[in-house]
Amino acid sequence: MKPKPSSPKKNVTRRSAISSMAGLTAGVVLTSPLACAQAPEKAAEKTPEKTSEKETIFALMGDHYHNADIVRTALTRDIVKDMGISVKMTDDYTSLNAETLEGYQMLIIHRDGRIFPEGNGPIGGGGEMVPSTFINNFGKGISEVPVVSDPPLEPTSGEMKAWIQPHQGKAVREFVQNGGSILFFHNVTDLASTNDDIRDVLGGAYAGHPPIRTFKVRVKKSDHPIMEGITDFVVTDEQHYMEYDKDPEHILMESVNEDGLRYTYKGKDQGTTVPAAWAYEYGKGRVCYLAPGHLLTAHWNPTYRKLKQNAVRWLLRQS
Repeated sequence: MKPKPSSPKKNVTRRSAISSMAGLTAGVVLTSPLACAQAPEKAAEKTPEKTSEKETIFALMGDHYHNADIVRTALTRDIVKDMGISVKMTDDYTSLNAETLEGYQMLIIHRDGRIFPEGNGPIGGGGEMVPSTFINNFGKGISEVPVVSDPPLEPTSGEMKAWIQPHQGKAVREFVQNGGSILFFHNVTDLASTNDDIRDVLGGAYAGHPPIRTFKVRVKKSDHPIMEGITDFVVTDEQHYMEYDKDPEHILMESVNEDGLRYTYKGKDQGTTVPAAWAYEYGKGRVCYLAPGHLLTAHWNPTYRKLKQNAVRWLLRQS
């Protein structure tokens, strides 16, 4: 019986011997309880966890009458892309509070104060009529179409409610008082109608608006940083009216219907002209309100885009 051939001998060099010893030693270390406890800490030291920086601006936008995508599109183009400023955008009104605002330099609110938990308008399941504008969302026409459902719809109240809570208005007021800035847009005057803190910071409250029509936004005060390079411009939009509470010296622009079309709200003639932009210091912070903004075409007006960007620079103390 032939003996089994022996395995061929390997040439053991000094380097291979050291490598073998290192591997053996490493195996011992990794099986040590103390080493296992220390391993994650050492790994963390080599590859520290990255924490994302908070955006510069927090924006609350979008409501039942104003598509959040339209506002997001406008803010993304005008502020994020054109100015290189980061914006956290949301339509979640419950997220507006002191904790959320902490760390932001600026707040934008582009929404009204209304919510419809069961949808807009009562539904009784009996052949109601709804305006076609609620269906096609194009803002054209006043025709109505019947609501047909088989099986019938369950009755709903269509009740409108105010979403803002006292602690939210207080959070906004304290944010600005303590040095933050805020840019209010368009229908936020409606939000001020349901919260005293918001009204005090904004400086006015909703007084209605006529149907979409063409009007001029003209310069009233030109010696403010926000007004640099700004001239009169014309838009087709909702001409918002409001009860203005602050010093008239703060009004930068006003909207005027040059066709002489007036507007009456709750029996009161609002006239043809109304403040359209204002800005002032509030505590340690700054406030600006800009009225146009129902339609994306109004946001796209070149002069209005420049006005918005000037406002952002002033609010962030860049001008």
